[in-house]
Amino acid sequence: MTWNAYGLRLIDFVWLVLSVSFFAALWGHKIAKRLPSKYQTCCLNVLFQDLVRYGKTKQNFKRNDWLRAFDVPKRWFWHFYATSLVWNGLLLAFIPVDVQIAREVCFGSSCMLLLAHIDPHVSTVLLQLLLLSHSLRRLAECLCVSVFSDGVIHLLQYVFGLAYYLLLGFTALCSDPSGPLLSQLEWCHVAGIALFIPASLLQHQSMVLLAGLRIGKSGRVETLTHRMPKGGCFELVSCPHYLAELLIYVSLSLVAGSLSLTWWLVVLYVLFNQALAALLCHEHYIDKYPSYPARRKAFIPFVM
Repeated sequence: MTWNAYGLRLIDFVWLVLSVSFFAALWGHKIAKRLPSKYQTCCLNVLFQDLVRYGKTKQNFKRNDWLRAFDVPKRWFWHFYATSLVWNGLLLAFIPVDVQIAREVCFGSSCMLLLAHIDPHVSTVLLQLLLLSHSLRRLAECLCVSVFSDGVIHLLQYVFGLAYYLLLGFTALCSDPSGPLLSQLEWCHVAGIALFIPASLLQHQSMVLLAGLRIGKSGRVETLTHRMPKGGCFELVSCPHYLAELLIYVSLSLVAGSLSLTWWLVVLYVLFNQALAALLCHEHYIDKYPSYPARRKAFIPFVM
């Protein structure tokens, strides 16, 4: 029996597995926090925490020296966005052929692959353009705005990040092409772009505020320590940049056609992924700052 019998394509199944995995990781962390201390220091939990933590949430985490051999600098985040920029640029440049290849894989067709010219769906073009825009902005922020400390990420997290952006670009090609581009414009495309812009601005503002915690009035870096963030949406949640990331992917789902199962599975994955990261940061701030505002949530204002 194929996954098509359940209305799932291969690409849908991949995102579903990722979503379930990070949902399990989120609740696994919540449960681990409530276990007796002897279980929290067991090898299995230490390995699990080492795989889900990164940056400041990993600094005070006690782990064996052999685990540190798999650390790579968090500042290598820029590699993700450079990869995404190049990959999505290439996909956009060759989009007629790319779309046909993606349809053969995503829809599980057994037909012979035809490399004839095909007009791509407007959703596909817009998704690629928005992904390019997002990747370019995040790359510029990593290289020119963010002030990275000596924080680290796990080697597997690094490899996963590279693979993630390759998969994301391929997922954008799975829209069904049909007809001239201009005739395909719908309200969902306008709504998606209208959400993408403020969500991107929110994320950029948050990254600027975080960088400002380490930059003095002279404009030079004064410290690499982690300070309590203030201002903007940091007054509502500990990680507005993660909330903005979720909103950006909601906007991409709207651009994909609002009813695209594939992209709502992507949103589901991003929800659990960013919620886990936000929860770890929130717990770090609470542990480090006794006066941390109790009304701040971790991820979603007034909710979580």
